[in-house]
Amino acid sequence: MIPIRTLLLALALGAGNAPVVARPGTPVDPALLAPTSEQAQSAMWATRFLTRFHYKRTPLDDTLSAQIHDRYLDGLDGDRLFFLQSDVDRFAAWRTRLDDAIYDGDLGAPFDVFRTYIRRVGERTAHARGLLAAGFDFTLDESIDLDRDDVGWAKTTAELDDLWRKRVKNDWLRLRLNGKADAEIRKTLDRRYKSFGDRVRELDGEDVFQTFMNAYASAIEPHTGYLGPRTAENFTIQMRLSLEGIGAVLMKQDEYTTVRSVVKGGPAGRQGSVGIGDRIVGVGQGEKGPMQDVIGWRVDDVVDLIRGPKGTTVALDLIPGDAPEDSKPVRVTIVRDTVQLEEQAAKKSVIDAGGRRIGVIHLPTFYHDFEGNRRGDADARSSTRDVRRLIGELRRDGVSGMVIDLRQNGGGSLTEATNLTGLFVDRGPVVQVRDAQGKVSVESDEDTAVAWDGPLAVLVDRSSASASEIFAAALQDYGRALIIGQTTYGKGTVQNLIDLDTFANNDKPIFGQVKLTVAQFFRVNGGSTQNRGVVPDIEWAGPIDPALWGESAIDNALPWASITPADYRGRGDFRELVPLLVARHQQRVAGDREFQYYLEDLEEGRRAREQKALSLSEAVRRAERDRQQKRIAQRKAERGTLAEAQGKAAADADERLDDGLQADERRAGEDEDDTERRGPDAPLDEAARVLADAIELLSADTRLASKVKAFEIADAPRTLN
Repeated sequence: MIPIRTLLLALALGAGNAPVVARPGTPVDPALLAPTSEQAQSAMWATRFLTRFHYKRTPLDDTLSAQIHDRYLDGLDGDRLFFLQSDVDRFAAWRTRLDDAIYDGDLGAPFDVFRTYIRRVGERTAHARGLLAAGFDFTLDESIDLDRDDVGWAKTTAELDDLWRKRVKNDWLRLRLNGKADAEIRKTLDRRYKSFGDRVRELDGEDVFQTFMNAYASAIEPHTGYLGPRTAENFTIQMRLSLEGIGAVLMKQDEYTTVRSVVKGGPAGRQGSVGIGDRIVGVGQGEKGPMQDVIGWRVDDVVDLIRGPKGTTVALDLIPGDAPEDSKPVRVTIVRDTVQLEEQAAKKSVIDAGGRRIGVIHLPTFYHDFEGNRRGDADARSSTRDVRRLIGELRRDGVSGMVIDLRQNGGGSLTEATNLTGLFVDRGPVVQVRDAQGKVSVESDEDTAVAWDGPLAVLVDRSSASASEIFAAALQDYGRALIIGQTTYGKGTVQNLIDLDTFANNDKPIFGQVKLTVAQFFRVNGGSTQNRGVVPDIEWAGPIDPALWGESAIDNALPWASITPADYRGRGDFRELVPLLVARHQQRVAGDREFQYYLEDLEEGRRAREQKALSLSEAVRRAERDRQQKRIAQRKAERGTLAEAQGKAAADADERLDDGLQADERRAGEDEDDTERRGPDAPLDEAARVLADAIELLSADTRLASKVKAFEIADAPRTLN
């Protein structure tokens, strides 16, 4: 119903001089929200860095002020669901004055916007809940607009009322098509709209300030941003893949903080005292400390109470997930410990590709525990260390080649991109970096040891970005690996995190951090990954439309550029091999049902993206749902028939129809991925087969192998006559 960005970015600032102090999680009267003097100082500190040290020098002036204003409104109400044109007309008085406001330390203007926003959210959610009593007529021939990117603001309340009537009607219809009874639909949607309004009213000053500052930072360049103290801490946790706590993922369901999943091997998982769906109603410090009632709190406030130093104890009052809400809570105590976030760590698997065992290393992000490394911790996590270990395990598994799967890997540590490249090439330059002054430096791998010298491919998609592109580009320039998949995102810029509290000599985190773009990446061949991305050697279509997603789709992204190539010596040359691989690939996928299913799904996605309106007629929507159900059933039957003919178990594909529910409306754990099972993954399987083809062709032809020279092939080559 409500786009996730509207909820996540529904933040702003308030007027006045004194901060509002409230119990965590308690909704605050929006009229009382006020910026703090610390936030005004933080804005000034951030401005010093943004105006003086950014790679794209941009003064904070009237022109930038207008862009900040527009991005701020778009962040709050990008789908034009809440504000009226009269609101926006009133806000326009500040459109070119936000620069002066920041310099003067007066953040009242964005607070005015937020007060209006909260009032409008309250009006809209009340209106939506009021529509539920009468229900809807689903025989009418009407539709709801899906594409609202270019629509104007509603001029009247009546116009918004009709827009919301259609949105609520669509929410109802989605649940109705899933077999829900009217009474259950009313209850679900009433809870949904109330919950949204409550969560918006729970937003505090840190949330508000962070969103306004992000509107400022992103107006300069898309990868520049601001992180409040809490967000900065969470970013650090993700980079080191560990935290100190109990090892439970929490979510908000109604008024309760609920256990969504339990981390395997964490304190809660080892103890077995916390289960999926359990509701946390109280938190205490130590075995005998006072318990704090946390019903109605924001999830991140509850998380703050539960996290703590390794070796300390936290007490939880829990209502078991299968118990009534009025049940007496059960008290459990858990000793906090280091929790490894394994879902983002590198993992391995093996694919049988035409009789050849191809190892796969799945790398979701380039992580690095900088703090642990500085301390000299022997077990400090890093993607390079984990991948090196997995390579050793795959060697022992007897694989003939390896695929590094970087799909949906948005990047991470530059150090890790450089070090990981070094696992596959001899010492040499990996990436060039040009700073704002035009000075070029080179990041090189200095380690002559190579962990894997055999056949190698890198699988990428449109979401592969930043460090993923550095790694893929380096291996492509060296002629060391085949790059397979879709053209990557095109993020070729370097960001540094500037801790404002360090420069301000604050004893504790108050001002937050600025993510500052300070340089641009260049490949060792001199070209940039910026804007253009990395173009694969063997390319096929992907689920993301490049016109809608990627650096080239962003209006203020830096352009592509080039510099002098680095001093490097390429190893391989795939020019003669690639056409042979493409021909085999095209011939094979033409008869590969799973790859054809993949292409059919891409076409379905394309049609959905191009759809500008959605019918609100039950007959029309039910016919479309029946078509989808028939398609799923037909695929299941075809998979079963094919598997039976091959003497294998049928592929367990997880194809679901829209159930009309949001994530927090499903039973806890219901939408968690089963990481132990891998369903059909046509692009990955085909990437393994492409690499197996390369091994076969190079093993069979000495002349071709001598030209390619990219891999050490274990199979003895022979000359073809």
